[in-house]
Amino acid sequence: MNNSQTANVTEQHDASHGSVKGYLIGFALSIALTIIPFYIIMSGDYAKETAVWSIVILAVVQIWVQLKFFLHLNFITEEGRANSFSFLFSLLVIVMVVGLSIWIIYESNAMMMY
Repeated sequence: MNNSQTANVTEQHDASHGSVKGYLIGFALSIALTIIPFYIIMSGDYAKETAVWSIVILAVVQIWVQLKFFLHLNFITEEGRANSFSFLFSLLVIVMVVGLSIWIIYESNAMMMY
């Protein structure tokens, strides 16, 4: 490997791990997305349904921020695409295991009640 190839590999490696600016943006967004639901609940100014849906939406945005800024999941690079698909597959397996376990436990409980 010559020097230009080594520099290119180093730049790609550094780019995949993010920058200080990216981490600070992610940190600021995470703090804001934590404080807003806290305020919604503590103020008591919102209806229960509005508060619940606001918290759910902000939680989904918080998950996206964590995945993008801290876990660096993206579909731009080949490595990012592979990592994203691995994460999504793992999430699918976890949802299936937990969901099916809850379903089995619920159905077993329902059968015992008859």
